[in-house]
Amino acid sequence: MSNFSHEFLKFALDREVLRFGEFKTKAGRLSPYFFNSGLFKVGNDFIQLGEFYAKAILSSGIQFDVLFGPAYKGIPIVVATAMALAKKNVDVPISFNRKETKTHGEKGDIIGNDLSGRVLLLDDVISAGTSINESNELIMSNGGRLAGACVALDRMEQGNTRKSAIQEVEEKLNIQVIAIANLENLVSYLGIDIENQAKLKRVREYRDKYGI
Repeated sequence: MSNFSHEFLKFALDREVLRFGEFKTKAGRLSPYFFNSGLFKVGNDFIQLGEFYAKAILSSGIQFDVLFGPAYKGIPIVVATAMALAKKNVDVPISFNRKETKTHGEKGDIIGNDLSGRVLLLDDVISAGTSINESNELIMSNGGRLAGACVALDRMEQGNTRKSAIQEVEEKLNIQVIAIANLENLVSYLGIDIENQAKLKRVREYRDKYGI
């Protein structure tokens, strides 16, 4: 899927959602790159983003009944993905949550479809696995089962062990986590253009220090 992944990385770079510099991660590490899906801003961005997620999901073969986007970044992702899937004749319900439970009107903390059946979670990245573990608890409390997860970028960094946060989540929850692109795709993408050699050097050094 490298060509597909490279297309996504170019898209993210063009929209300045993927940036290079010096960024402090949640783990306190100084990273030479940073991905923030909250920087997608216009309608065409989300049309393309949904297409990338849809392609990754369909190519994975994961079976699911509902798409779930955790608040807040997962909400536009799940809407865009559902629309892209519908264009491919895969019309599936979506669900997302509120950060605070509403106590009036329709009440509750779930909007859209209920979380019964096999639920596929969509998010931008998995840093420490906290968000996906919280989502799993929410899904189970609503009678559903987490069928898997799809993220935009797998940083392929060591988590609490020598395994990555995604590998830890896969083992703990017994699910498959797929990514549109990962760190190895980023390294190979940067290696194509000689103008990116300085960035490539820093990314490789970071991978050698913190990668799995």
